[in-house]
Amino acid sequence: MRRVRKSEQDFPWWLLTLVGIGSYLFWRVLSDDLYAQVLQTLSKGIGITLFVTIIGFGMAASLGLLLALAAGSRLLVIRQVARFYIEVVRGVPIIVLLLYVAFALAPALVELWNWIAAQLGLNPVRNRDFSLLWRAIIALTIAYSAFLAEVFRAGLAAVDQGQIEAAEALGLNRWHRFRFVIFPQAFRVILPPLGNDFVAMVKDSSLVSVLGVADITQLGKVTAAGNFRYFETYNVVALVYLTMTITLSLGLRKLETRMRRGHER
Repeated sequence: MRRVRKSEQDFPWWLLTLVGIGSYLFWRVLSDDLYAQVLQTLSKGIGITLFVTIIGFGMAASLGLLLALAAGSRLLVIRQVARFYIEVVRGVPIIVLLLYVAFALAPALVELWNWIAAQLGLNPVRNRDFSLLWRAIIALTIAYSAFLAEVFRAGLAAVDQGQIEAAEALGLNRWHRFRFVIFPQAFRVILPPLGNDFVAMVKDSSLVSVLGVADITQLGKVTAAGNFRYFETYNVVALVYLTMTITLSLGLRKLETRMRRGHER
C-alpha cells in the first residue's frame, strides 16, 4: 500500500471543494436575475450583521476579561459573584437569553431609568426608545461574556508563575505585571479560542432576526416570503454567511501562524 505523504494529507481539499461550490453559486448570482436580486436585498443586512458582531464581541470580550479577573480575585465575595454570573449565563440558551433581555430586562431597565429620572427631574423614556438592535447586542454581550470569561481565565492561568514572580521582583506593580508580562503571554494562548468565538458570533448574530432586526437572516426570510423561492433565497443566505465565516477563519489561522513564528524567533 502506498504511503500517503504529509503534503497530500495537509492539502485543503475541503477548501478547494468549497471554492468550487462558491464559484458556482457566484456564477449563478451573476448570471441569474433572481439570485442577483436576492443578493442585492441581502447586502443591506450585511452591515447590520457586522455591526452586531463587532460591537457585541468587543463588549463581550471586555466584560469577559473583567469576569475572569474577578473570578481570580483574592476576595471571596467577588469570586463567588463572578462564578454565579458565569454559570447562570452559560446554562441559558442564547435565544432564551435574547428574548429575556428584549422583553423582560429591557422594560425593567426603562422603568428603573424613569424612576431615577423622576427623582432628578429628567425626561422619561419609552420602551420603544430602547431599540431592538441594542437589546440584541446587549443579549449577545451577556451570553458571550460568560464563555469568553472562561477563555480568559484559562489563558491567564497558563502563564508560568515564575514569570509573575520575576516581574514582581523587578518592582512592577500589579497593573504593570498584567500589562507587560501576564496578558501578552496569555493572549497567544487565548487567540485561537477567541477567534473561534468571534466566528461563532457571526453565525449566532442570525438569532437577532427573531426580534425583527434587519440582518441577513431576517432579510432572507422576508425575501423568501415575498417571492416564494426558498431554495434560491436560502442558497444566497448560506453563501453570504459561508463567505464571511471562512474568510475570517482563514485570516485568523494566518494570524495565529504568524504570531507562532514570531514567538519561536
